[in-house]
Amino acid sequence: MIELLRDNPLLLLFVIAAIGWPLGRIQIGGGRLGVAAVLFTGLAVGALNPELRLPEIVYILGLVLFVYTVGLSSGSSFFASLRRRGLRNNLFVVTVLLVAAGLSATAYRLLNLQPTEAAGLFSGSLTNTPALAGALEFLKANVSPGLLETVLAEPVVAYSIAYPIGVLGMMLAVSLAQRLWRIDYRREAKRAGAFDLKLDNRTVRVTRAAAAKTQLSKLVQEHGWRVVFGRIQHKGQLGLADPRSRLHLGDLVTVVGPPDQLEIVTEYLGEISRQRIDLEHSEIDYRRLFVSNPRLAGRRLKDLQLPRKHGAVITRIRRGDVYLIPNGETILELGDRVRVLAQRDQLGAVTELLGDSYRAVSEIDVLSLGLGLALGTLLGLVPIPLPGGLTLRLGLAGGPLIAALVLGAISRTGPFLWNLPYSANLTLRQFGLVLFLAGVGSRAGYTFFTTLVQGNGLSLFVSGAVITFITALLFLWMGYRRLKIPMSVLTGMLAGLQTQPALLSFAADQSGDELPNVGYASVYPVATIAKIILAQVLLAWLM
Repeated sequence: MIELLRDNPLLLLFVIAAIGWPLGRIQIGGGRLGVAAVLFTGLAVGALNPELRLPEIVYILGLVLFVYTVGLSSGSSFFASLRRRGLRNNLFVVTVLLVAAGLSATAYRLLNLQPTEAAGLFSGSLTNTPALAGALEFLKANVSPGLLETVLAEPVVAYSIAYPIGVLGMMLAVSLAQRLWRIDYRREAKRAGAFDLKLDNRTVRVTRAAAAKTQLSKLVQEHGWRVVFGRIQHKGQLGLADPRSRLHLGDLVTVVGPPDQLEIVTEYLGEISRQRIDLEHSEIDYRRLFVSNPRLAGRRLKDLQLPRKHGAVITRIRRGDVYLIPNGETILELGDRVRVLAQRDQLGAVTELLGDSYRAVSEIDVLSLGLGLALGTLLGLVPIPLPGGLTLRLGLAGGPLIAALVLGAISRTGPFLWNLPYSANLTLRQFGLVLFLAGVGSRAGYTFFTTLVQGNGLSLFVSGAVITFITALLFLWMGYRRLKIPMSVLTGMLAGLQTQPALLSFAADQSGDELPNVGYASVYPVATIAKIILAQVLLAWLM
């Protein structure tokens, strides 16, 4: 069996994935490993024989696909966060990384480690391959050729010992924190406005003079309502609610939004009406449609001018499993399922405009995907000179991510639509993550288990566990208790600090929403660069 798996890398990949995936679904102490179980399955399989290792291209391809798709989906959120508290959050991350580097130096002193082992311990406990690569490049430039081969092996061994516990330790810290602080992720997400647990609609009768004769768009803007107005009945005539529409005393208007917002709007406008004009379909009807027309994707809703050109209003958007309340600044994406109100004779034209093709939203624009990945790969190869003669590269983890963040925020450049349909993005992301975890696990498995039982493997393992756990608990405590960052965002930031896709997947499984991706993308680039620099500074200092 070992020979069969050794000679057939694809079979080895499929076996690791097929075993790891269902193991990740098993509930353990109220949580589950999720797709991270593929990593530990790869470690176990790799430990059986040193030749049971997937080709390097497998995990590299998986890493590039994963970080690129995460960047695309988080681009706009990332730059929006920088305008709010992004600088503070990134300074927070760098501070904690400095603490981790200090802990690695302490382990070097207490355990009489080699400087190379300390650098490998730092890189492995924070699971950062680019940092390890940076340390190796530093050694190549500063160690005599006769000693180079032996010296280069030392950080790799320490890295492989600390890496698995670097993943598991962070997961244990997250599990402990959410139990100690009794985290309610759904309540957090609702408070953050990330998604609404339930959207409802009601008909309101305008009885308050303060609400009359003001454009609906101005009312929404002035009061910060997260609602959409659908139909208006004025003096018995039913019509669509245009943003420029004005309410009058006695009008009936339908409002769509979360229940708490509907209460606020109703109190301001007047009272709930028993007459349900939303049930009247003779003149105005609704239809649920997929956005599959690439000409609309990446454009703001207000730029489409649907009320004026097509007599239609979009009252809600479903993106994946999340309902969104649309406004003029909302950018449509391929795969969005929208609920459209329109005159009955206009529904056909609106359907044709949006596309409504499920097949089309499942396809990938290979040209834009290939160009984006190529740009990211080239960016990762660019050398960045630093003071002291050091040079760093963002590598195949940082380059594609930064390129994707920019392209995801831009969304469209002329005919090129950079964002992927939601379902296609999610599929590529999961596929890339499985490739990465299976590849890394199988390649580190044998070295991990053999080094663990020989020499100073146990001390390296314990040191790595201590560094990982202290770093994680300090980060979670400071972030949640002092900086008041929502736990769902904070666990994503922890995955970004760790630059660890497995931890991000675990965090997303715990929260059940996309907020960890926002936190991850907001700090990942800075964390990657900081760890590459710190690994080399640590070596230079200790040597």
